[in-house]
Amino acid sequence: MTQEKTPLITDEMRAHVGKESEPYTLEVDKTSIRMFARAVGHTDPIFYDEAAAKAAGYRSLVAPPGYLGTPIFNPNAAARRGRDIGPQPSRPLNRILNGGTEIEYFDDICAGDVLTATSHVASYEEREGSIGQMLITTTKTVYRNQDGKVVAIMTGTGIRY
Repeated sequence: MTQEKTPLITDEMRAHVGKESEPYTLEVDKTSIRMFARAVGHTDPIFYDEAAAKAAGYRSLVAPPGYLGTPIFNPNAAARRGRDIGPQPSRPLNRILNGGTEIEYFDDICAGDVLTATSHVASYEEREGSIGQMLITTTKTVYRNQDGKVVAIMTGTGIRY
């Protein structure tokens, strides 16, 4: 068996599937909502004008689709979000592609909300493509608001080769 055909997914990786990350906190504030909405080209006043958002039935400015708050940075935290990349495949894979991101919303996210998120690897899959062996990793992140209610679940797919 050649190195190219050695399975990429290790026992350690299989054991890592479903293990939830430490929770991390994200703030949803008016300035960030406005900046994100402007950056992606939204023009609906519910993203900029609090009176318009309240008139439309929201508590405050609405977080635009795709904006799930700004992580609170703590330089003194021992393990910062994104540092623990988990177990690695049986051989190095140096290239990464974004395979897509989907967000399912369960409730409104508005300015003033404080979200807590936890992530986990949902699955690893190995495929053979024209570029050789590929490792496809699906990650799920669950976002809960300050009341503990799940407001969104983001599913991300990463492709390494």
